Amino acid sequence: MIRKRVKTFLQWLILFLAIISVVIFLTINSIWLYWLNVKLGHLSSVVQLSTSRIMQNYVQLLGYLQLPWISRLDMMDFPTSPSGLQHFIDVKHLFLLNNGVLIVTIWPAIHFLRSLAKKKRLWKLIQPFQIAAIVPVLAGLLMLVNFNQFFVDFHKVLFRNSDWLFDPRFDPVILVLPESFFSQCFVLAFGLFELMMLWGVWRGRRTFLDK
Repeated sequence: MIRKRVKTFLQWLILFLAIISVVIFLTINSIWLYWLNVKLGHLSSVVQLSTSRIMQNYVQLLGYLQLPWISRLDMMDFPTSPSGLQHFIDVKHLFLLNNGVLIVTIWPAIHFLRSLAKKKRLWKLIQPFQIAAIVPVLAGLLMLVNFNQFFVDFHKVLFRNSDWLFDPRFDPVILVLPESFFSQCFVLAFGLFELMMLWGVWRGRRTFLDK
């Protein structure tokens, strides 16, 4: 009985870790969202670079942050201070951790969902997904009240230093990484997670009604 409960707990844990890591991965790689910010935010005029040139620098940054075999951050147009580089190193570790979690959990999570579907037990998704769906709503409300404080608290939780406080004189890349872009990334992540929860509830109810 205890072994079965532990197995069930691990299956649900793996499922939610897979969902969260997928959401983070998709958000990190939303290059289209950054492109929209460059265009609509007129960032080209801020740093006197073309949109395509800014995008090249951004892709270089993303490549460094996500690919373990790229050990040196080398953006064409944006030098990086020692503290700025340390922050990007810390971010790289978090991104690689997320990618590792995704690789490890995605197939067991899919297997678990297929097992529930085969046994016509997808209705078990309803309650945990309904509860989890509350999380992005609460987080979104906190963002609406005071995004700046939310953003600061977020960094305090993830980082044990203040290297993320970039000075544009020494880390000019911050000029093309506006706060509005990060707020949109949070909205995108919360939205993706919410959609997955709603999908689970919908599929669970369909299975329950078809019993």
